[in-house]
Amino acid sequence: MRIFDTHAHYDDEQFDNDRDEVINSLKDSGIEKCINIGCDILTSKKACEIANNYDFIYAAIGIHPSEIAGAEAEIDEQIKVIKDIAITNKKVVAIGEIGLDYHWHNDNKPLQKYAFIKQIELANELNLPISIHTRDAIDDTIHIIKNEIQIKNSGVLHCCPFNRELVKHGLESGLYIAFGGTCTFKNAKNADEIINMVPQDRILIETDSPYLAPDPLRGTRNDSRNLKYVIKKLASVRKLQPEEIANITYTNGEKLFKL
Repeated sequence: MRIFDTHAHYDDEQFDNDRDEVINSLKDSGIEKCINIGCDILTSKKACEIANNYDFIYAAIGIHPSEIAGAEAEIDEQIKVIKDIAITNKKVVAIGEIGLDYHWHNDNKPLQKYAFIKQIELANELNLPISIHTRDAIDDTIHIIKNEIQIKNSGVLHCCPFNRELVKHGLESGLYIAFGGTCTFKNAKNADEIINMVPQDRILIETDSPYLAPDPLRGTRNDSRNLKYVIKKLASVRKLQPEEIANITYTNGEKLFKL
């Protein structure tokens, strides 16, 4: 079984004591590709550093909505730095994670929207897909991807909320849908319906490690080895074998990220 973790954060401080040990163990569990995701300039640089140290790890770089602050001019300067990192590092395969998050900050909605659109423009310019984060901001996310800007190189709704309208408009915009540990949670409302709603050629899997460990490991530090539980869940709902889900999502990841 070959597995592609399309969203992880091995730069996170939770891995500071055993990062190399964990990453070196992944291939033994069938993890053949992994994308490490940046959330600001510092973690984007760390994502590239990790990707350059391991042949099977790639990087996505961008400014997470929770890191948006200041004014438009400051955002523009940060995006210039992200662009320079992308241009000079061949292992950068996406712009992300980007998007909207009104859970922690809802007093800067216009600035979040500005940063989201500007980073989609950057991805379009660089011919890269995007990784979208959305939390408590579904309506505005739909409006932007449907009406504000064309996403030219596809992308993924990362850790996608189980919302029919978001998934519907995401698919119509050419996006892939990524499922992680949350789809295994016992209180995951609509999860099975959304899993069946996504066409076979648009499904991805991810961990968001070290966060969102799946059941039965919920609440512990997550890593790519736990994707077997996500695969098992998707296989059960879609009435396929785990090996089929692993192969389908692996092939989809290769196509989206041009690997």
